[in-house]
Amino acid sequence: MTPLKYLGGYPDATQAQVRELITAGRLGEWLAARHGDPHAVHTDKALYAYVVIMKDRYMRKADPVDKAVYDNRLHVVRHALGTHTTVSRVQGGRLKASREIRVGSMFRDAPADFLKMIVVHELAHLKQHEHNKAFYQLCTHMAPDYHQLEFALRLYLTHLDLQRAPGHGAR
Repeated sequence: MTPLKYLGGYPDATQAQVRELITAGRLGEWLAARHGDPHAVHTDKALYAYVVIMKDRYMRKADPVDKAVYDNRLHVVRHALGTHTTVSRVQGGRLKASREIRVGSMFRDAPADFLKMIVVHELAHLKQHEHNKAFYQLCTHMAPDYHQLEFALRLYLTHLDLQRAPGHGAR
């Protein structure tokens, strides 16, 4: 049985369908048909502009994002595809907070839907720190298909793992 480490919380029937796609060598084809559109956000400057546009569109009253960059140190192994941080510094008599979003560099070349899902996820953390009901409501406010995108991203990660596995060609 093919281990599906990114789909552990999904029902057995769903995992069985994914295994069928993998066995038939059609997982990559399925992903490309639904989420194959590329994006043009390849630099840190473009990523910052993309994040600010999303934030301004859906979270106008939230504090500004000071930095958004691709980070080649973020890996799926650590269960982090993106991070958000708030750094507080004392400047004179004031406390200044700087908010940063870091996106795993693997998303430079990933389909546009997956970059969108990661950015939405990290922006939602600016208001909701926990993965609770309010967090997911904010995610679906910014991306109504958020849960489907998250599932598809898990399939994409599974596909990438299969491509990297010894003895497996691109599927």
